Amino acid sequence: MDTKVFTDKVKIYLKAGDGGDGMNSFKAYKGKPACGPDGGDGGRGGNIYFVGDKDKNDLIDFRFRSKYYAGNGERGGSNLCSGKSGESIEIAVPLGTLVKDFESGKVLCDVYEDGERICLLEGGRGGKGNVRFTTATRHAPDFAQKGQKTKPHAVVLELKVIADVGLVGFPNVGKSTLLSKISAARPKIANYHFTTLSPNLGVVRYYDRSFVAADIPGLIEGAAAGAGLGHDFLRHIERTRMIVHVLDISGMEGRDPLQDFEKINAELGQYSEKLAALPMLVACNKTDCFGAEENLKRFKKKYGKKYNLFPIAAVNGDGTEELVRAAAELLKTLPPAERIPADEFEYEKEDATQYEIVRDGEDYVLIGGLVDMLCRNVVLDKPESMAYFQRTLKRNGVFKELEKQGCKEGDTVVVGDVEFEYVP
Repeated sequence: MDTKVFTDKVKIYLKAGDGGDGMNSFKAYKGKPACGPDGGDGGRGGNIYFVGDKDKNDLIDFRFRSKYYAGNGERGGSNLCSGKSGESIEIAVPLGTLVKDFESGKVLCDVYEDGERICLLEGGRGGKGNVRFTTATRHAPDFAQKGQKTKPHAVVLELKVIADVGLVGFPNVGKSTLLSKISAARPKIANYHFTTLSPNLGVVRYYDRSFVAADIPGLIEGAAAGAGLGHDFLRHIERTRMIVHVLDISGMEGRDPLQDFEKINAELGQYSEKLAALPMLVACNKTDCFGAEENLKRFKKKYGKKYNLFPIAAVNGDGTEELVRAAAELLKTLPPAERIPADEFEYEKEDATQYEIVRDGEDYVLIGGLVDMLCRNVVLDKPESMAYFQRTLKRNGVFKELEKQGCKEGDTVVVGDVEFEYVP
């Protein structure tokens, strides 16, 4: 018995690497302990990439690992040596995997082609070493910049199979048998409902042409509303260029094939107008069974002028060559499947001028991107660095805003790790 659980939707956590801190150091020679700054920059944090892999079929690997954190950049060294960059992570996913932001649901990228490498999150910048802060008037800066920190993000991976032709129909109508006859695919086949619990792909060859067909697990009435595994199954035919609707024309399951056809079409239309508008061929299967001839006449009378019908017996291959020929000819006239475009979305980046003043009891607390920048740049026990801290606050209007909010002489102001009494 096949116990593998097909996984086509998972939530994972990603974090690009933090940037390494810059180095605060000075050259030193015998008898000359401080001969100028030589602190190197911190290394950049590692990126996170998604890579398309044609050999992967589902997202089962992510059931056992849900956190992917890139490496942090190393601290800068002396003698102008830069820190080593953090190790980037490449996450291999099946072709057709959408990466969505968990909170907003927006599409970040569509991994569509084999081998393509998409950078989703960039690592933090490395901090500057003290040598980078030398100026005409500042010859020996005694401080360095801290590396940029990154935040973890939750994303959802959602697999939508890439196939030219989607085989749809009720359970046990012969979709898997048909796929096994027209391609080299070997799906699980048995005479009971829901043998197929995950999409199966097969490459169908017709002379010098080929196309990919997907056997979509059997739908049931109410699938578009989520009945059974409706949404999970229907998502895999959203990319298909055309549909082959497989019917049990014999009615041996006790259902009317005409009603089956109408119900499945109704489910496709309820789920997506795009699906309902796809070109469709109808494979009337099990013509070798009792009752098929009468039902086929009824079906042709009602739908013969609207759809191309193909009587087949998939179990022995009768009629399948004509069906494959018609599918190949129809595909020649259809546009190729397209990549799903990414939504306009970008993870919030640090704004080095944005700030907000909040009250914490009697204290005035500064928060925002300006504070994050100052926390990286300011060294508390260095007078020169603290002077830069004061100038930056004044230049960005922080002191005026404090007075506007009622801050008076002697009140406590908190900026990151710095706490001081306000002096107008």
